[in-house]
Amino acid sequence: MWGKRLAALALIIAAFVVGYFADIRVAFKKTFPFAVVSVNMATYRLGLDLNGGTHLVYQADTSKLSAADASDAMTALRDVIERRVNLFGVAEPLVQVEKGGLVGGGEDRLIVELPGVTNVAAAIQLIGQTPVLEFKLVDDTVANQIRALQGTASTTAATQKQIQDLEQKLFIDTGLNGRFLTRAVADFNQQTGEPEVVLTFNSEGQSLFAKITKGNIGKTLAIFLDGQPISSPVIKEEITGGTAVISGGFKIDQAKTLARDLNYGALPVSIKLESTETIGPSLGENALAAGLRSGIIAYLIIALFLIIWYRLPGLMASLSLLFYVSLNLFIFKFLVTLTSAGIAGFILSIGMAVDANILIFERMKEELRRGRALQDAIKEGFARAWTSIRDSNLSSIITAIILYWFASTSLIQGFAFVFFIGVITSMFTAIVVSRTLLMAIGAKGESKLSKFLFGSGFLKAKNPQL
Repeated sequence: MWGKRLAALALIIAAFVVGYFADIRVAFKKTFPFAVVSVNMATYRLGLDLNGGTHLVYQADTSKLSAADASDAMTALRDVIERRVNLFGVAEPLVQVEKGGLVGGGEDRLIVELPGVTNVAAAIQLIGQTPVLEFKLVDDTVANQIRALQGTASTTAATQKQIQDLEQKLFIDTGLNGRFLTRAVADFNQQTGEPEVVLTFNSEGQSLFAKITKGNIGKTLAIFLDGQPISSPVIKEEITGGTAVISGGFKIDQAKTLARDLNYGALPVSIKLESTETIGPSLGENALAAGLRSGIIAYLIIALFLIIWYRLPGLMASLSLLFYVSLNLFIFKFLVTLTSAGIAGFILSIGMAVDANILIFERMKEELRRGRALQDAIKEGFARAWTSIRDSNLSSIITAIILYWFASTSLIQGFAFVFFIGVITSMFTAIVVSRTLLMAIGAKGESKLSKFLFGSGFLKAKNPQL
């Protein structure tokens, strides 16, 4: 018996330790309600809806890409923007892709959320106009036609229009762009001493670059940055090393800036700001306060029901729920960015934790009806309830995983992730914490006090020892 009580004491101490690191504080007062429990949410990572900030939506031009290429390009775009946002130290930014359809068609969007940044202009500046890097071959036939028209004695309006139409066909897209870039370095040309930028491609880009140079020796490969040609080198031989050089009469500062911008984000596709939304800190604070208040009310109602109907087992279940709340807050502090949807998932998982306790208590009553002693009924009740608890929680876990995997928004993912954590911890608190606390009490079942403490539901059990 003392071993069980020591185990219960260890759990209680662990609850206080977990609560301390979860920043749960209790302030005692001289008047009712005697103590106020609070959580220092300033130490938690809060999402945009709770902390305030800026929500940006960018339209990505994927109209010229296939469905597979569009998906790869948007993934690369997300990674690039995320690196650029992180560079400026924004706390817990969220950058995600929103698909506009099953095929490429220019409907893909990039969602950027910057918690704590309420200045829209500053937020847009953080994203910046990162350079779009492209490599295009010059069509020699079209180039010759343009030169012939430009060399005529008199250039009429019709001739000028013809030249403009040809210029739109002058460059052929090779498919090689900033998505394949590994790094860019500012350097000096060994022969001329002029600053230049050396580009290094990844393995896929290296293979594509070698293929382009091998099949187009003697042709011009123009390098475009943000739609403007900045260098037009002639391919002299096949280049298998996966490097390219941009030389355009740079000054050293310009070369360094270009290399820095390319490293921080050479966009695989162009983007255009579509909409902005600012959430004020006061709205976030109100949402957070409402979520916490809902959680407290939910816990109090559940605890009241458990204690009234199950009495001592209900009280033990309520205490295990407190351990459950502390454990979850501890996990949230270090692993989760809390949103209003996440808080909703957490409150829902409290119901799952209670459901497990009710299953256990009902199994205990069944064992008491069969004539078992109270301690044996507690042990058997937990053992027999485990299968039902395991299966029900396993289905909830699978649902949470599927919901997270196929979620199209961060709010749904936040809900699913928090709900997943809550279900896992609810199984632990129901099976381990509640059982340890009940077994540590040491009630025998023969006394009138035991009959009272184990509630109306247990008194109805036809047990000769109660």
